[in-house]
Amino acid sequence: MSVILVTGGTGTLGRLVVERLRAGGHEVRVLSRHAEPYAVDLREGGPGLDAAVTGVGTVVHCASSPRGGDERAAAHLIAAARRAGVAHLVFISIVGVDRVPYPYYRAKLAVEKQVAESELGWTVLRATQFHDLLVQAFQVLAKVPVMLLPARVSDQPVAVGEVADRLAELAVGAPAGRVDDMGGPEVRTAESLARAFLKASGRRCAVLNVPLWGAAYRAFRSGGHLAPQRAVGKGTFEDYLATRVRR
Repeated sequence: MSVILVTGGTGTLGRLVVERLRAGGHEVRVLSRHAEPYAVDLREGGPGLDAAVTGVGTVVHCASSPRGGDERAAAHLIAAARRAGVAHLVFISIVGVDRVPYPYYRAKLAVEKQVAESELGWTVLRATQFHDLLVQAFQVLAKVPVMLLPARVSDQPVAVGEVADRLAELAVGAPAGRVDDMGGPEVRTAESLARAFLKASGRRCAVLNVPLWGAAYRAFRSGGHLAPQRAVGKGTFEDYLATRVRR
């Protein structure tokens, strides 16, 4: 079996991909800014990155930051992968990056293009938002007496473990290009999800839907980030809350 490198391998998604691949008997390297022996900041590149990809057959690229730098990181990774003769680059993206003019989504779409034009064998999977991300947002929003939510916006959260399963499956397969999107089992209003979180956590907080403005908000409101036709996830938001959120 060829060696598999997982970037962002200590993150929410990456660490689960690493677990799945190792459970399948694969040799896996973890690349992260603080994970020895391959502690590398992809935005900087350098000899450490070249060492990490040497002898690697497949790279699963999970590293990402909403604070910027994803395109620069991808350029460094792709260049190093080409020098090392990597056969397959798997990238996790987000549903709607081509429909929602949100800066982070635009960066993800740009990285998709870099991957497709890399001259490597490649696979791109787009997924809807993870349950974890919604809970993190609700925890912040619930710190004040009134939780403000974007009016008329829905979400389709998916279990991160299910996305990890799919990525691990794709990593051990042949390059497949852009594969089918992966969405959670339900499209739910933001208010419905927020109230489920409040109930599970035992928090008391009023909920107010607030109309916003701008092209990104209009795209979210119209469901540009959803994949109702690809509602293949099994775990619901309540399933996640039951195991991860305590009163």
